[in-house]
Amino acid sequence: MRIDANFYGGVPMPDAGYGGPAPVDRRYDNPDFIACYNNLTAWAKTMDRLGYDTMWLTEHHFQYEGYEVTPNLILFGLHLAKETERLRLGQMFNVVPQWHPLRLAEDAAMMQILTGDRMQFGVGRGTVPREAQSLGGVVASGDNEMSAELDRVNREIFEESMEIIKAAWWNERFSFSGKHFVLPPPGIPDRGSTVKDLTLIPKPIAPIDIWQAVTSPPTLDYAASVRHHAVMPARGIAGTQQWWNEFGEKAAAGGWDIGRSQGRCLALNAHVGRTSAEARDGARNAHDEWIKFLSPYGRFRAYSMPDGSETPFDHKPPLEDSIDQRIMAIGSVEEVADTMGRYRDEVGVEHFVLFFDMPGLTRDQMNEQLELMATEVLPRLGVQLGS
Repeated sequence: MRIDANFYGGVPMPDAGYGGPAPVDRRYDNPDFIACYNNLTAWAKTMDRLGYDTMWLTEHHFQYEGYEVTPNLILFGLHLAKETERLRLGQMFNVVPQWHPLRLAEDAAMMQILTGDRMQFGVGRGTVPREAQSLGGVVASGDNEMSAELDRVNREIFEESMEIIKAAWWNERFSFSGKHFVLPPPGIPDRGSTVKDLTLIPKPIAPIDIWQAVTSPPTLDYAASVRHHAVMPARGIAGTQQWWNEFGEKAAAGGWDIGRSQGRCLALNAHVGRTSAEARDGARNAHDEWIKFLSPYGRFRAYSMPDGSETPFDHKPPLEDSIDQRIMAIGSVEEVADTMGRYRDEVGVEHFVLFFDMPGLTRDQMNEQLELMATEVLPRLGVQLGS
């Protein structure tokens, strides 16, 4: 079993929870961002010592609210590689429509080389209009007709960009002509002629698996067809099993036989305590701040409503629903092991990306979470990190 951890990269937030400010009323500055970077560096060292496989970070921009303040994951991953010995560093995710695809291809290849192939490459389409439109892209922002059109354009840009990145990585010379990109642009003069193709400098030194966020049926179909490894958020046991199996079936139909467990991983929020009460007390404010922050983006529609009605776009589930529906693994050592064991046994999950980094946890509290998972939860599942 492979165990990773993902960090959104938030600033220290001791007033997290429903009793604290509204997200839009939070405002932080450089000392807070630097404190976040120092925490991430400390947690990378803890993960390296304990034997976790990969530390994933998340790209976001302009977030004065302090939730996600790591804009360049490749750059930060290079820093973390110098601070650790064996830990792999990944991007969950590079928001591809916010990059020029050739710059992303170059930077990823460079990171792979400079880290001695310790890079893990992740891609997503983005969720935040403030970021996308300020950086030259578009992204859906709701569940209306205008958002549906923006989502279509975003998907076109993403898919063309991925074609370009792969063509640049694996061909000595390449060119591309699409709806949104023509590379090289026609008519570039060069030494008495015009440029007909390009060569990426540098190129990767080893194969690169591409990990993609899979949160919609069209993305599931696309990722399976182009052999991108799926990062699937937990949807409860039954909901996850449906998506998990469908991805495997779609991949197999295209000739990519990934069996019951390969080619995808489960992203699972987790918080461990010595007792159920301790875990709930420790997680509640962090959980609730997380819900406040992300519910306007439609992030919690996978939850079931008590009365069986349709889950609203901006649903704000209570902590108890997150636990009872097993969308998060929050509880005692035994309870968290039981939830992870059920995902392994009933769904087929052999690769977890655990998300401890809900807002408000201190450096010491996060280190404790990493330690408890490694030394007490995982051994109950027969897993010894670093072995």
